[in-house]
Amino acid sequence: MVPSPRIVIIGAGISGLSLAFRLQQRMPDAAITLLERTERPGGTTWTLRENGFLVEAGPNGFLDTKPTTLGLTHDLGLGPQLVQATEAAAKNRYLFFGDRLKQLPDGLTSFLRTDLLSWRGKLSFVWERFRTKRVQTSDESIDAFARRRAGNEAADVFADALVTGIYAGDPKLLSLAACFPRIAELERAYGSVIKGFFAIAKKRRADAKAKGVPYERPGKMWTLGGGLRVLIETLAGQLRQPPTFGVNVRSLVKSGDPKKPLWRVQADGRDRWDADAVVLTCPAHQQSELLAELDAPIAQAVGAIAYNRVAVVALGFRKSDVPTPLDGFGFISPENTRRDLLGVQWCSSIYPERAPNDCVLLRAMCGGWRRPEIVDWDDNRLLEAVRAELKLALGITAAPIFYKIVRWDKAIPQYHLGHLERVAHIDSRLVQHPGLWLAGNAYRGVALNDCTEQAGLVAAKVCDYLHAP
Repeated sequence: MVPSPRIVIIGAGISGLSLAFRLQQRMPDAAITLLERTERPGGTTWTLRENGFLVEAGPNGFLDTKPTTLGLTHDLGLGPQLVQATEAAAKNRYLFFGDRLKQLPDGLTSFLRTDLLSWRGKLSFVWERFRTKRVQTSDESIDAFARRRAGNEAADVFADALVTGIYAGDPKLLSLAACFPRIAELERAYGSVIKGFFAIAKKRRADAKAKGVPYERPGKMWTLGGGLRVLIETLAGQLRQPPTFGVNVRSLVKSGDPKKPLWRVQADGRDRWDADAVVLTCPAHQQSELLAELDAPIAQAVGAIAYNRVAVVALGFRKSDVPTPLDGFGFISPENTRRDLLGVQWCSSIYPERAPNDCVLLRAMCGGWRRPEIVDWDDNRLLEAVRAELKLALGITAAPIFYKIVRWDKAIPQYHLGHLERVAHIDSRLVQHPGLWLAGNAYRGVALNDCTEQAGLVAAKVCDYLHAP
């Protein structure tokens, strides 16, 4: 009788949980062990519930530009609990620029009217469709790409704001191909990003017409009624073998047949697990520690993946104390302005039931790549700094009736220049260690969708490996 395959996953964030669930679907007979260093699942994906307020400690939702997270929620039976962001949140987004809020353009008319760019800057941006495409294959930063394609003003305003909103990083350091592969591909395929977007939109409209359904722009944002914690807890609850918490894994050792070795996962004390396959989904710095004795070059490459630091400051106010209408998603302060906050999400305007009926919930992000020291400020200093920014941007002078501060010392992986080459190097060395995979948001995308997509792909690879003769 063939024994059941044994799989150990280290890290019970969204990547590890999704991977365990997909493996369980593919291999019902497998013994899947999910180990987590902390005392709860989810990693940075977690929801705090206090005094009628619903605060996301990490991601605020997920987009439907990829089907993986939506598909996962339906597979878990959570479809009825899905909540879509409001129309105002999808349409109205702002920059805090020049000490006041300015709405981001959402079409040609608003682009022509905006004062975020001068007329020279607007012409340079529009001229992107006529510029020749780049023929060099070397890595290019997001900042360099934006300046080459759309001009200096667009780089300073739009590119910096985009990077701030997603990575809280420095566009001069981040790789375009690693962070925004779709944009890089549009230039390669169409010679212009603008041309590429128009061509794709035209095809989508034609496809919708052929199917006899109304055309809908992709990019809607979703969450669950009780917050993303519902997704995490449901994933953990539907695993046949629940995650094991408080496990500090120390080392990985392989033995036996070099082509299909036996793996031993050693934790503190006498805790250990034997496995036919091991997947690391914990943060990169933890993966580096576990790989140090097994393969120093891999450990060094993984450990070189940088992270930023972010503090999440959630504040609840009475509606009557907020003089500015919160009719949108929120605002971003581009990192090059070096303000005390990166941006503010108007959470109770994005999703319903995030705050009591007579209150609003705001969520400020502070720190990032350029201002990491802010995360070390004590609660009072951090709170006063955010309140000062809210007074300037939204005219709020009243004290909050609720606040919550969450600090992430390792918040978002930073895909700096050379990231794709580093990942390729790691992959090439992993071939020497059959039965071992590295996953998580440190490699091929930082968003929830990227994590759930990679979980499915890695699950398929693990399954193929274990079923191969």
